[in-house]
Amino acid sequence: MAQRPKALIIGGGIAGPVTGIFLKQAGIDAEVFEAWPYSAGIGGGLQIAPNGMHVLAEIGLAPEMIRRGSVAESFDFYSQKGARLGSLNRNMKARFGQPAVNMCRATLNELLVNKAWCSNVELRFEKRLVGIEDRADQPVVAHFSDGSFAEGDFVIGADGVHSAVRGHVIPDGPKPFDTGLIGFGGFVPRAVIENSPIGQRVVTTFGQSGFFGYGFCSSDPNDGLMWWSTQPAHGASAATFRAMSQDQLRQHLRKFHAGWHDPILQIIDAAENIVVTDTLDVATLPTWSRQRTLLIGDAAHATSPHAGQGASLALEDALRLGRLMQTRQELALTFQNFEAERRPRAEKIVALARRNGNSKREFSPTGAWIRDRMLKLLLPVTSRGMDWMYRYDPRAA
Repeated sequence: MAQRPKALIIGGGIAGPVTGIFLKQAGIDAEVFEAWPYSAGIGGGLQIAPNGMHVLAEIGLAPEMIRRGSVAESFDFYSQKGARLGSLNRNMKARFGQPAVNMCRATLNELLVNKAWCSNVELRFEKRLVGIEDRADQPVVAHFSDGSFAEGDFVIGADGVHSAVRGHVIPDGPKPFDTGLIGFGGFVPRAVIENSPIGQRVVTTFGQSGFFGYGFCSSDPNDGLMWWSTQPAHGASAATFRAMSQDQLRQHLRKFHAGWHDPILQIIDAAENIVVTDTLDVATLPTWSRQRTLLIGDAAHATSPHAGQGASLALEDALRLGRLMQTRQELALTFQNFEAERRPRAEKIVALARRNGNSKREFSPTGAWIRDRMLKLLLPVTSRGMDWMYRYDPRAA
């Protein structure tokens, strides 16, 4: 690589800007290319787990994320009728050094982009990748749909589950597939649950079919409550539901969650701007790199949302890649070392998310009763069994 090498980072979501920041710290110039226009107000809510918060602390953003987000003191589980099944993830900060923090994706993206700009990472929006040209003894070239191109020393594919870079690394490789679950979500005013106070808890409910959750993702009392519903698709796609009006979506949700405990129906009745998404997965990739191109985040190890680790894994990847690039080893060896280090942990979490998703599918009444009893018995054990995931500190790895 050149004396001052340059990375072309494809994808401006979570992994892309943070990777740019850590590469700059490693003495590498970074330019981030995002397919979509810049927008400060899109997306729903998400959670950054303690392991991801360690990364945000490393770039000085953890206090701001905590201030603008909402610390999640626990995940509380209920049955469809409202019987309490148990709780997970208590005392996270005391146990793991950082709390779990709920936040609006738009808030997270805004802060990451601003931090990247302040770190002299170049960001280009409306740059959709169409091809990568990698010839020996020449710069790598990224070509975009508007006819423009960029040259660099290597390419990082941080472009998510629908990664265009993945097609370059593994031509004719695995494509995203539908897991058979549909996600609905959005925000409602906090006043909707004023008669059902939750404090800083995230409330989650298992039904005979499907799952419902809600919690705060901002410390601002004027910001709303995030909610989500996960349901078996029964052959329908998210596009089918996105073609419906908001009234039709609310009607569908009311019917699906009829008889569920309060305040679930009240949340549905107040919902506006309901977002519908397919729950996608990608089969395990045979490799994460090819020549001078490396995949990270969901582009390398897409995970369904049922472990709450997608964003945190992407943040971990960014930090660990930056650390490895500081060693100035040969590029192919750095990429191999990155994959060897990250693959076992990522695949273990992906497998956990898949298992968790199975508990949100359709059960018979007897099957749902057995599942609820098992959850009540096993949640204390499950909580301890997940410590390995949260205890990981990528700064010390």
